[in-house]
Amino acid sequence: MVFSTSTKRQILQLLRALRTEWNVSAVEMEAIVNAGALEPVLQTVAAGASAADARKWWLGELSRRAHDTETELAALAITPAQVARVAALVAAGTLNDRLARDVIDAVLAGEGAPDEVVEARGLAVVSDDSALTAAVDEAIAANPEVAAKIRDGKIAAASVLVGAVRKATGGKADAARVRELILQRLG
Repeated sequence: MVFSTSTKRQILQLLRALRTEWNVSAVEMEAIVNAGALEPVLQTVAAGASAADARKWWLGELSRRAHDTETELAALAITPAQVARVAALVAAGTLNDRLARDVIDAVLAGEGAPDEVVEARGLAVVSDDSALTAAVDEAIAANPEVAAKIRDGKIAAASVLVGAVRKATGGKADAARVRELILQRLG
């Protein structure tokens, strides 16, 4: 494509303005443009996502999917509005990043919109204290040596129990809430 000098100037001005607005380096902006992600990122931001979230999903997960399927990024079977909705579900704590990737997989497979996928597959993060408390108690019982370390003040060891609870819940447990419950139980 050949652009006139004034058009090139306008494009460069737009890219500079976006770099400032999005707080990205020239290298990051070049990556967005080279990946063919500028338009999807702009549309995702227009649909309500933060620029950081839009870049994260289009340049990360979705770019990888496009590469794996030898598809243009913009030709993927997911809309910027759907990506913005996934980002909103993560921001609201309904999904974590792992569950969000499952939702994206399902949307790309034609299973419906993000909210429909979350509902149909039961992918929402588990934050119900009664369900989490039971899983925490099981993890503590299964890992008495780790529990003893936590009781002795080695709080970092809680990550082992958080991992066990997340594994037991299929990655659906709210990690921050699980950590709180573990420390309450063992504190």
